[in-house]
Amino acid sequence: MKLKRGHPYPLGATYDGKGVNFALYSEHAEGVELCLFDEELNETQIPLRNRTAFVWHVYVDGIKPGQFYGYRVHGQYRPELGLRFNPRVLLMDPYAKALSGTENHEEGLYAYNNFSPNKDLDVSVDYASGTPFSIVMEDDFDWSGDVKPRYPFNRCVIYEAHVKGISKLHPDVPEELRGTYAGLASEPIISHLKKLGVTTIELLPVHQHIDDPFLYEKGLKNYWGYSTLSFFVPEIRYSSDKSIGGPVREFKQMVKKLHQEGFEVILDVVYNHTCEGNHQGPTMCYKGIDNINYYRLQPDNKRFYKDYTGTGNTINVVCPQTLQLIMDSLRYWVNEMHVDGFRFDLCSTLAREMHYWNQLSSFFTIIHQDPVISQVKLIAEPWDVGEGGYQVGNFPVLWAEWNAKYRDLMRSFWKGDGGTVGEMGYRLTGSSDLYELDGRKPYLSVNFITAHDGFTLRDLVSYNEKHNLNNMEGNRDGHSDNRSWNHGVEGETNDAYINELRARQMRNLMSTLLFSQGTPMICGGDELMRTQRGNNNAYCQDNEISWYDWNLSEEAKAMIEFTSEVVKIRREHPALHRRKFFQGRMIRGSNIRDIIWFRPDGQEMSDEDWNNPHGKALAMFLSGTGIDDIDEEGDQIRDDNLMLILNSSSHDIEFVLPQCNADWECLVDTISAKKSEEMVYSGGKTMVKSRSLKLFKCTHRFLERMTKINHLVQQIKESQEEQIKESQEEQNKELQGEQVQENQEDQNS
Repeated sequence: MKLKRGHPYPLGATYDGKGVNFALYSEHAEGVELCLFDEELNETQIPLRNRTAFVWHVYVDGIKPGQFYGYRVHGQYRPELGLRFNPRVLLMDPYAKALSGTENHEEGLYAYNNFSPNKDLDVSVDYASGTPFSIVMEDDFDWSGDVKPRYPFNRCVIYEAHVKGISKLHPDVPEELRGTYAGLASEPIISHLKKLGVTTIELLPVHQHIDDPFLYEKGLKNYWGYSTLSFFVPEIRYSSDKSIGGPVREFKQMVKKLHQEGFEVILDVVYNHTCEGNHQGPTMCYKGIDNINYYRLQPDNKRFYKDYTGTGNTINVVCPQTLQLIMDSLRYWVNEMHVDGFRFDLCSTLAREMHYWNQLSSFFTIIHQDPVISQVKLIAEPWDVGEGGYQVGNFPVLWAEWNAKYRDLMRSFWKGDGGTVGEMGYRLTGSSDLYELDGRKPYLSVNFITAHDGFTLRDLVSYNEKHNLNNMEGNRDGHSDNRSWNHGVEGETNDAYINELRARQMRNLMSTLLFSQGTPMICGGDELMRTQRGNNNAYCQDNEISWYDWNLSEEAKAMIEFTSEVVKIRREHPALHRRKFFQGRMIRGSNIRDIIWFRPDGQEMSDEDWNNPHGKALAMFLSGTGIDDIDEEGDQIRDDNLMLILNSSSHDIEFVLPQCNADWECLVDTISAKKSEEMVYSGGKTMVKSRSLKLFKCTHRFLERMTKINHLVQQIKESQEEQIKESQEEQNKELQGEQVQENQEDQNS
């Protein structure tokens, strides 16, 4: 085995066809050993004697892809100074692209003596080898033919999904593929997603994570995966192919297949903390390599960690090398794994400088100037658990945000809370109060009613209280402010009236989500009426509580059809997914504004109506000629006039529809899952039942004429093409006849 000096860049293990260059960053280490393992897992230690700009490096001739390796890092073990080196602990390469398996708690994950009364102050003298081996990889995947859909944000419908949960119980997915990347890309799942009409799949974390020690001790698992071990390695638990490098290949195959079927893939990423926890957590990588640079430590006692995340530690984005790790990871997932964007968990943490959140932080600056990352979809979860962490509406211009204010208001409105109408005007129209003044657009508001964190849609209308006892935390975990309503009975019931009302409320919430300006996000399984039995924090429930139940009731089938229909209506009506905020001003050449708000009596809403503490109903008129935008071909975008009426009160309300140049056709009435056939003449009235929603359209005469003209032009074009085709056939027949006659004459002569 011949050793060479090697290079400090790129970091990680890089195969060049003849050997492998290994490079590891550690500013505070006193020595580093590269550990190579053969097929029998015998260890060969190679001291790294070359160090350039705090990067330890060596080139090993003859090493090939598939080689198992790890690191042992030497230095002081003085937690009070932030130093936690222990060469007895085998460490993962932060830049590893594949791992040999999952963590082994029994083989040891700690650098300190867990049995000492001093806990982490006493270094362990036992070897800890519970961290999986890093694997040398070669990028040889065939991406030919892969084309990213690149949907504009305003045309996106996001579907938040868990790789395992979505297919684990699906009877039509081959059993060996259920719960895997291949299962997600299988025909039954793709068929369902295409039927729904969603465009963008947002996957819960797929970076390799661990089952936290406190869960392991209880016999539970980290189902959601927000406990990252590696920022480069796709989670091996979700791969049907467990061979060396198999999860990497299977993940790429999944992305390629989803792209072929017209879906974007967005990853929920966790760069705000790692799985190594607080001062009493495990040491698997970053703590043992350079604890001071990778984590934010308390300045007065570096034994302890700053915790803006609620997980025990916070990644130190103030350190340039740590920031480089994050950027290298993001670029890897875009360039090598071909994903289409990211949703950043607890993103406010990444924008903290010394302590406070800063819109001009290095994190935002480096992303905005990056030619790769700045061009993909960037979605922030705009809060963390630290002081000043709630930053909804404050992120820079490239960023979309999970709009929690939208979620909270829509839940309150449909629960029947008074005093919500005033804010509804903002939330239904893209939250201009949050996103317009800083140059952003309505589509950068990612609207949602439910997400993985909290009640499912069905549980939101079935439970007043959380029921998290299965998490073994005494029901103390999870939010208590859910703005939910059980409609009279806690949990499941056989009461037909309550079940009908719950189903209607689910339709109300789903249709409101799809008919609001902004980018809608559906929580995966809500269209199936999925329940978690009242658990609003199912992060550790890797079982039937969390997995999607594909044993569909008739009600669930109806909900799927309804959801597909409202997604289709949104897609077909550009007035429901505008790129620009409403102006509320007159449209040129008419006395109609681009948006008008009406009371039930047909009069425009006044300030008194907006501020009515008991108001629970309103109507929103959207002008189809007031979109003020052009399409990709440069043509003016036009649509039908639309009228959205919402009644969250406990009594029926009669609404007067505006004067229009055609009858009003009801597209949706949530009183039933079936398509409405109601027609109302211009200026007529419609009865909106209690706790229900209606959407009407009125087709412009202009659009009708254009549709007829386009149809006539198409008919003429088809007729001309048919005539040309017939003429060519006649000419061919004449030529063939002449050729036959000439051949006969030649033969006679």
